[in-house]
Amino acid sequence: MPPPSRRTNILEPLADTRADRTPPTIETIAVLGAGTMGHGIAQVAAMSGYRVILRDVDREILGRGVRAIENNLAKGIARGKVSEAERDETLQRIRGATTLEEAREVDLFIEAVPERMELKQQLLHEVEQTTVRPFIFATNTSSLSITEIARQSARPAHVVGMHFFNPVHLMRLIEIIVGARTSAETAEAVRQVGRRMRKEPITVRDVPGFASSRLGVALGLEAMRMLEQDVASAKDIDTAMELGYNHPMGPLRLTDHVGLDVRLSIAEYLYRTLGAENFRPPDILRRLVGEGKLGRKSGEGFYQWEDE
Repeated sequence: MPPPSRRTNILEPLADTRADRTPPTIETIAVLGAGTMGHGIAQVAAMSGYRVILRDVDREILGRGVRAIENNLAKGIARGKVSEAERDETLQRIRGATTLEEAREVDLFIEAVPERMELKQQLLHEVEQTTVRPFIFATNTSSLSITEIARQSARPAHVVGMHFFNPVHLMRLIEIIVGARTSAETAEAVRQVGRRMRKEPITVRDVPGFASSRLGVALGLEAMRMLEQDVASAKDIDTAMELGYNHPMGPLRLTDHVGLDVRLSIAEYLYRTLGAENFRPPDILRRLVGEGKLGRKSGEGFYQWEDE
């Protein structure tokens, strides 16, 4: 088979169609981005038997991500949830990388980079330029349009949403988002990956906020407005949902885990695209983000976090 021709325009179809097919099986996964979500996805993938390449352009972030995986596994051992053999096998399946060239032989890419459309589109373009074998590109976006991310892709049928939840190694839900041109084979392939990771997949149409973010962000923003209005303390607002509605974590504590900056970005996107007042970001959220109080990762948000 002749080598693939180089494209001068990313809208031009590839001459070589080897990469246009859905991978027959998925055994190797590259996670792009080693931050909070990325290292969590890499951990559950490796624990599920997949070979994993955890890639981040920043060596320091990559190192922190690997250490976070090691710490999570150590906690699992202490709680009797993970054996030492499982820890060792999991870590042996993970390889760190800083370039896409180190992830050429991959069946599934899962990107977990910041929620910026142009960044995700550029990353998809770079993956397509680097990889020639069949692959699926999944985005961990919690709100951005899958169809728009794939708009300039040569293989839009193989672009899909895989929205994981934080902390990834504990949360059982995975949201599969089907874009306008996502193939049924691609959607089913990532559903199977989710099940192998012991997640419960739900399938959602590509609309702003999908299902989980529209519900979760609306609740979180309303909790912030209640805090602004001095209806109750952050702890009591969270307790109302935890005990009154059996939520495992209240909306303000959850926002601290997700990151206030992430929550603000999603709220701004939903307000801009849907125009609904309940998605207008509250002043308290903008103020805290402006002060660098981003939640658990910065040590302070709606709560103080002494462990970070």
